[in-house]
Amino acid sequence: MSLRDANSAPGPRVWAVGALCRAVADALDARFNPVTVRGEISGFSRASSGHCYFSLKDEFGQLRCAMFRRAAGLLDFSPRDGDQVEVRGRLAVYEPRGDLQLVVESLRRAGQGALFEQFMQRKAKLEAEGLFDAARKRALPTMPRAVGVVTSLGAAALHDVVTALRRRVPHIPVVISPAAVQGANAPAELVRALQTLYDFEPAVDVILLVRGGGSIEDLWAFNDEALARTIVQSPVPLISGVGHETDFTIADFCSDLRAPTPTAAAELVSAPRDLWLGALELLDERLSDALGGRLDALGQRLDQAAGRLGRPSNLVARQQLRLAHHAQRLQYAVASSRERLAQVPRAIAADFPVKFERALTQRRERLERVALRLRLLDPALVLQRGYAWLTDTDGRAIVSAAQLAPGDAVKARLADGEVDMSVTPPGGAR
Repeated sequence: MSLRDANSAPGPRVWAVGALCRAVADALDARFNPVTVRGEISGFSRASSGHCYFSLKDEFGQLRCAMFRRAAGLLDFSPRDGDQVEVRGRLAVYEPRGDLQLVVESLRRAGQGALFEQFMQRKAKLEAEGLFDAARKRALPTMPRAVGVVTSLGAAALHDVVTALRRRVPHIPVVISPAAVQGANAPAELVRALQTLYDFEPAVDVILLVRGGGSIEDLWAFNDEALARTIVQSPVPLISGVGHETDFTIADFCSDLRAPTPTAAAELVSAPRDLWLGALELLDERLSDALGGRLDALGQRLDQAAGRLGRPSNLVARQQLRLAHHAQRLQYAVASSRERLAQVPRAIAADFPVKFERALTQRRERLERVALRLRLLDPALVLQRGYAWLTDTDGRAIVSAAQLAPGDAVKARLADGEVDMSVTPPGGAR
C-alpha cells in the first residue's frame, strides 16, 4: 500500500463535545425514557425561580435531579431530606457541564428514608426521657463575660460566628473548642469539645454549637444520642446553630435555644456594643439631670436658710436682747419672792392667837358632841326604863326562850342590882 493510500484510509470519528453530549442524551432518551426511579431525597433546595434541585440516592448510587417550577407547583407536600420517594421523569444530559440528570415530571412519597426513620425514633426516645422539656431550658445571659464556640476550625460557620461577634461585641473574649462536624468521628469529637468548655477556666457564660448547612447525612453527627446527653449536662446556656433554617437535628431540641443559622446564634448572645453605649449615654444624661436638679433644689434651700439667718452679728444681738429681758424678769421675780417671804413671820405672829383660840373652841365642841353620843348608847339607860338583861350562870346573854329549859338558873340584871332566878314550866308554881 502506498503512502497516499494509507493517509486516505478512514480513521476513528472525532466528536465535538456538544455533539457527543447531544448524542448521549438522544441514546438515553431512546433507551430509558420515560423512567420511574425510587430513592431517598438528599440535599433538597428550592431556588427563587421556583425550580427544585436535589439528589436521589440509595446505598449503591446517587443521581442528580431537577424539578422545574411547573412540575413543582403540582406537589401536594413539601419534600424534605430523608424522604423516600418515587419520581417519574426523563434522563437527560445537562450539556453545559456534561452532567447526567433526571428531569422530574412528577414526585410522590414512597415512605421515609432509613436515616430519617432513625432520626424520628431517636427523637421520640429522648423526648420521652425529658431531654427536650421546656422547663429545664435557661434564659441567655444579657451580657456574657466570655463566649464558647464548638465547631470545625475549617468551617465557614466559625468565620461567620467570629465575624459577627467581633463586629458586635469586640470586647467579649471568644473561646474556641474545635471538633469535626461531619463524619464517623464527629460525634465523639463534639462531645469532647463540649466537655472541654465545661471544665474551662475562667468559665464561659454561654456556648454556641454551630455548623453550616448540608444534607441529612452531613448533619448526622448532631443527631447522636451521646451528644444530646452531653448538651443537656451543660452548666451554662447552650445555643445550637446547625444548618439552615429548615434543618432540624436532635441537638436543636436539647439545646436551651435553637438559632436558624450560625450567624444568628452569634447575634443572639451579642447585643451590639453601640446599643449598650447608647444605653449608657442615656443613663448618664438621666443621672446628670437628676444630680443637677438635686443640686439646684439644695441651692434653693441654702438660699432660703441664708435669708432667714441673715448676718450672724444680727442674730447674736437679738439673742443678747432676749437674754437681757429674761434676766430682768428673773431679778424682779426673785425680789418679789423675797419680799413676800419677809412678810410671812409678821403675819404668822399677828394671826396665831386668834386662830389658835378658834381651833381650840371647835375641838372642844366636837368632843362634847361625841361624849353625848356615847352616853346615849349606855345600856344602863335602857335598864332604867324597866328592862332587864338576862344571862346564864356563865354570863352569856340570853336573847331567846329556846336557850332555856325548866329548872335552869338565870341572872337578871336590873337598874339597881342583880336577881337570881330559875325557869319554871308554864302553869307551874310562881
